[in-house]
Amino acid sequence: PSVQTLIVAIGIAIIPGVSRVVRGEVVSQRNNQYVEAAVTLGATTPRILFIHILPNIAALAIIVMTSLLGTAVLAEAALSFLGLGIPSSITWGLDVSKANASAHPTIAWAFFPGAAIALTVLGFSLFGDALRDIADPRLRTQRQ
Repeated sequence: PSVQTLIVAIGIAIIPGVSRVVRGEVVSQRNNQYVEAAVTLGATTPRILFIHILPNIAALAIIVMTSLLGTAVLAEAALSFLGLGIPSSITWGLDVSKANASAHPTIAWAFFPGAAIALTVLGFSLFGDALRDIADPRLRTQRQ
């Protein structure tokens, strides 16, 4: 396994979640009056997509992908823990695995890499939530 193989494998696992959310939002945007007005005025499909729909879903797509970065970190750590990660590199999952298999296992050997994984996943999740709070206009009006 190489870095590229690992990235592709994790990406293939994560893409369906992103595409499901983005597709739902595209279908929702497609039914809006401004899109119907553009169709009535004779706008082409690429123009409608790039001028009307894409700018309205870009924030959502970025937020979903940012939130799923934590899932990608967790997946890489799990694959490394199981021995399916990159063999010649040091990763948090491999550190936890080595601490688990050592002759004198102590909680500290596994705690610090595990805490680093947990804090990284939590950080990406909170970052995605903060982006959602900033980008969602409905939440902005509720806070005021």
